[in-house]
Amino acid sequence: MRRITCLDDIAEGLDALCAIDPRLSDVRAQAGEVPLRLSEPGFFSLASIIVSQQVSRASADAIFGRLIRLVDPLTPQALLDAGEPVFREAGLSRPKIRTLLAVSRAVQEGLDLNHLCRLDAEDAIHHMTAVPGIGPWTAEVYLLFAAGHPDIFPARDVALQTAVGQALRVDPRPGEKALIGLAESWSPWRGVAARLFWSYYRETRGRDAAPPSQMPKKA
Repeated sequence: MRRITCLDDIAEGLDALCAIDPRLSDVRAQAGEVPLRLSEPGFFSLASIIVSQQVSRASADAIFGRLIRLVDPLTPQALLDAGEPVFREAGLSRPKIRTLLAVSRAVQEGLDLNHLCRLDAEDAIHHMTAVPGIGPWTAEVYLLFAAGHPDIFPARDVALQTAVGQALRVDPRPGEKALIGLAESWSPWRGVAARLFWSYYRETRGRDAAPPSQMPKKA
């Protein structure tokens, strides 16, 4: 399976998308830089995505920044050993604490997050969503950014719904099912289309709403 691993892949995908759907040429012109957003597979990257669920990018960055200062290095065992005071100081909600602990236990029990990146998207999402607290959005974003899957579009993402609605003049903004339908025509480059619309949102709304693509801190 081909992966998105460099900016040349992004450029190739953008060219293909504009040929597939000429409406996207104007979106591309307004979107500015479309970054690669590639992170190292593994627990650190997945934890950052879990923290970013249902909060603003700024809030997610602040909470995750506190967490990695308090739990260093951020590993499954370190999180399992951390305790409630650490989670409270980091600012994590109880659902996110439960999810992070469930993922930590799953990894300790054999869930291989690196191996999942080598599977096709459907199989990988199936394995990930078997972990309590991991939903389709979290699994899709992990595979986009940590595995470089080229053809995933997280249609549950509110920023993507807003950006597509504004750019393509869909009013009211498309919900999940409608957006899945719209994005089908952008296959096999839906992963680049997602990056394009997150960039469009950033330029038109003045803030970055894309999920973080985190790299572990260097020792």
